[in-house]
Amino acid sequence: MTLGVVLALALGTYGIRFAGPQLRNRITVPTRVQMLLSMAATALLLALVAVNAFVPAGKFGGWALIAGVFVGGVAAWRKVPFVLVVVLAAGTTAALRLFGVA
Repeated sequence: MTLGVVLALALGTYGIRFAGPQLRNRITVPTRVQMLLSMAATALLLALVAVNAFVPAGKFGGWALIAGVFVGGVAAWRKVPFVLVVVLAAGTTAALRLFGVA
């Protein structure tokens, strides 16, 4: 059963990746739809970050984790290089936990 699901997902992924270049010049997506898809992807990513920041492993992650995610978000918004965003977020969380913020 699992192997069948993996193979089906692999074939679906291959089909989507193959169809992209084939349909590039045949289908035009309106500008408004492109904008909405971009906003939807951003909203989905933010929702994923929020869920993992507030309730990792099904329980509250603590204020230090939320502060770290906030610092990382601000750094990313300010277009800081990604490695530095990760270091700032992790460093903020670690420092707050070191000082006893749960």
